[in-house]
Amino acid sequence: MPLKEYGVLAARAVARRREGADDTPHYQIHLVDDAGTDYRAAVNVKSQESPSELLYFVDEDLRHPVTESLPAAGSGWSRLESREGEGALDYVRGGLVDSASMRPLPPDLPGAGNDLADLLDSHVQQAIEDETAALYVFGERWGPEGTQDKIFGFRPGNGVHDVHMNQGNSERFRSQDGVWQDGGLFIHLPAESRWVAVFLAFQSQAWQTDDTTGHALAAPPERPTDPQEPDRPGEPDRPEPPGDGTGESVRIVSAMVNPDGGAPEAETVELFNASADAVDLDGWHLSDRNGRRLSLPAQRIEPDARVTVAARDGFQLGNRGGTITLTDPAGRTAHAVSYSAGQAGREGEPISFDA
Repeated sequence: MPLKEYGVLAARAVARRREGADDTPHYQIHLVDDAGTDYRAAVNVKSQESPSELLYFVDEDLRHPVTESLPAAGSGWSRLESREGEGALDYVRGGLVDSASMRPLPPDLPGAGNDLADLLDSHVQQAIEDETAALYVFGERWGPEGTQDKIFGFRPGNGVHDVHMNQGNSERFRSQDGVWQDGGLFIHLPAESRWVAVFLAFQSQAWQTDDTTGHALAAPPERPTDPQEPDRPGEPDRPEPPGDGTGESVRIVSAMVNPDGGAPEAETVELFNASADAVDLDGWHLSDRNGRRLSLPAQRIEPDARVTVAARDGFQLGNRGGTITLTDPAGRTAHAVSYSAGQAGREGEPISFDA
């Protein structure tokens, strides 16, 4: 079953603590909301399963429509509905993060700037020192408990955990799978007009998941190693991009959201075949943020080739930001991207997404 109480905590960070690298350590954050309620965010930095190093990605300037759906800064805990457009996160379907961009980091090592706790420290400490900064912690709520918090000592114990991807789990944690219930850490820096987002996932998780249950559709591939390639200090090995094992890698690379000219606008989406084989697009679909589907033309797209698809049949790219989802003939999410209202407002300019 999915997480029991998924949501987001909007509060100020006032303290943090590292737990080292033993057992299943966490990076602990003490937060307080505008009503004076204390919370603890327990952020995993090590997996119970092998490989133990978590995958991470930091977006230093997040521009995504989800930020417009979040509760007010400092408002405390808010339960979120696990569906698109309600402020919930989904790493696979939400266009938030590309699996190929994530890198593994050890939990805690001697020295500075070389482990996951250091990375979290650099952002959380900035938020603690900036009184205007607001933290948004996505995950599952626990408490209030009848005892004091075991880390920071406030009473009653109360907080958020599962601040990571919560789908595609191995058999051991399969019961926690779900869609639109992923965790993460957002930091809003009003003085800089900027959002910073930290995304975390376990290497044992799959990125091809069922659109209803969030269960893994295929086992994640093993990471090949090259014994001839020397280790580079301070630069962890890059994992192979997770996938469904089919060899297909069609991706959304650009979209014309706000073209020149009057209605009806000639909106388009450009696709790129990054795989080594030709792909037949018969049975593939694009979906907009409102779930309206567009059937792709029955044509082959050759390796390293691009194809432009015109919007029709009610499929629309809104000027207030949104997501575009690409699904394969089996109904699996193959790729998803997002764009903000600011990006959509540039009339006559296509929006480019990282290929």
